Amino acid sequence: MVERVLSVREINRAVLARQLLLERASLTPEEAVERVAGLQTQYAPSGYVGLWSRLADFRRDVLTDALVSGRVVQAWVMRCTIHMVSPADYWPFTEAVREARREWWRRAHRISGSVDMPAIAAQVREHLADGPLKQAEIQQRLAAAGHPREVWPGVQLWVDLVRVPPAGTWHTPRAHVYGLAEHTVPIPEPAPAPEEGAELLVARYLQGFGPAAPGDVASFCGWTVTATRAVLARMSLCRYRTETGGELVDVPGAPLPPAETPAPVRFLGQWDANLLVHARRAQILPEEHRPRVFGRSMPQSVPTFLVDGQVAGTWRYAAAEVHWEPFHPLSREVEREVEAEAARLAEFHVDGSG
Repeated sequence: MVERVLSVREINRAVLARQLLLERASLTPEEAVERVAGLQTQYAPSGYVGLWSRLADFRRDVLTDALVSGRVVQAWVMRCTIHMVSPADYWPFTEAVREARREWWRRAHRISGSVDMPAIAAQVREHLADGPLKQAEIQQRLAAAGHPREVWPGVQLWVDLVRVPPAGTWHTPRAHVYGLAEHTVPIPEPAPAPEEGAELLVARYLQGFGPAAPGDVASFCGWTVTATRAVLARMSLCRYRTETGGELVDVPGAPLPPAETPAPVRFLGQWDANLLVHARRAQILPEEHRPRVFGRSMPQSVPTFLVDGQVAGTWRYAAAEVHWEPFHPLSREVEREVEAEAARLAEFHVDGSG
């Protein structure tokens, strides 16, 4: 059977549609983070901006309520990176990436062979048994026990922790309070097996970012390509080709809008996952602009805005206004569209609506 060839623009529109960036959806925050394969949120307010750009009539307090009630969880998941995920996805995703994350840490840190991480993790569990603590307090207790500072990032891979609100919300963006995951998200019975979690994670990724190459899936999940292909082989998937002959996989029935589908102006926050390596095939971030968004001298990425499905400039909020700067001249019609969306985003910053 001849596999359908997808153009770059068709892939671009597919990813935008699945990321809810072609049309705002009427979903709850927990439904939305499942739909987009988790929302990357190293900087907590960027999650609010991300949902504002994706959901109809979204208000800040809706996400804050979801975080405080545990209907949305912030935790280390894929690639040892903070994501907002639903409680239903948290444990399967965690099981799917647990061993890969630990193996990465062992390779990256020379001290890994000289410390007993399970024992240190058990100590952290004891510290948090009665409730959450600030990161500084946990680190102080680890230091008092004679452990090097480097164990803190690693111990999070041996004991499952979540950010505890109101830390990590719009008005308290510093996400420095941590608690045991099972205090927020009860462990299901039976507990999900790693294989089941891996298949769910791949399905979520393709539903949110597909069609994708096996290497893209591996990059998103933090697995090797070999391990990724083993998971793909167990799943019933569609297969396509890129214009250069590259392999693409996808879940059946996922949106594939026509290449000519209009893409509205959208504003994205820091570290939006659509701009990262695993989504490069969609060319949402043109390669010539990548150094201006992910500069080596910058501690975090720059907020951006999209025009016709591609990053066209950056923005910042100051003095009750969203100030935007294009990378190249825009038509007056497009400028008006950017100005209108920027005004709505400024309103969202001021009073939580939009």
